[in-house]
Amino acid sequence: MVTTLLSDDAPQFKQIAHHHALCWIHDGRNYKKLRPIVPYHKEKLEAFLDRYWDYYGKLCEFKIKPDAEVAEQLSAEFDQLFTTITGYEQLDERISKTKEKKEHLLKVLLLPEVPLHNNAAELAARAKVRKRDVSLQTITEEGTKANDTFMTIVQTAKKLSISAYQYIWDRVSNKFEMPSLAQIIREKTR
Repeated sequence: MVTTLLSDDAPQFKQIAHHHALCWIHDGRNYKKLRPIVPYHKEKLEAFLDRYWDYYGKLCEFKIKPDAEVAEQLSAEFDQLFTTITGYEQLDERISKTKEKKEHLLKVLLLPEVPLHNNAAELAARAKVRKRDVSLQTITEEGTKANDTFMTIVQTAKKLSISAYQYIWDRVSNKFEMPSLAQIIREKTR
């Protein structure tokens, strides 16, 4: 059973798990969508984003060395940061929307093992989408299975920092000099 889920705040992910954490990178992208023209608004946005990412850095440090007292300080600092009024209406609205997500964005203070972003999962999914965009689709079910198998091998090898080419060659040539990917994963998780 999944007890904790990290998502980009899409509605389909609500109420799937007991703990729902939100991705800071996705939240930060909402600020990048703001395109101020007035120089004063540009300055306010840049200044706020500097504070935003400084705060994110503090959360990253907290994950390395969790501490209940620091968690309280970070919670209070969140309230202070996300009650900022800049006078730039769209930025102030965006800040207010982030504040509403406090419980989910700060899930890391309760569960430090939860990642602050889900970019690794997204990047893995994008590899398949990029391949599909270039190759269109497979013609047969066997082709789809072969495509999925090779994509999985390549992405897993990449994550394990081994050469997918050497691994596949080792298997196709029947040398079996390299350990299986499953064995490498088990050894790395011990």
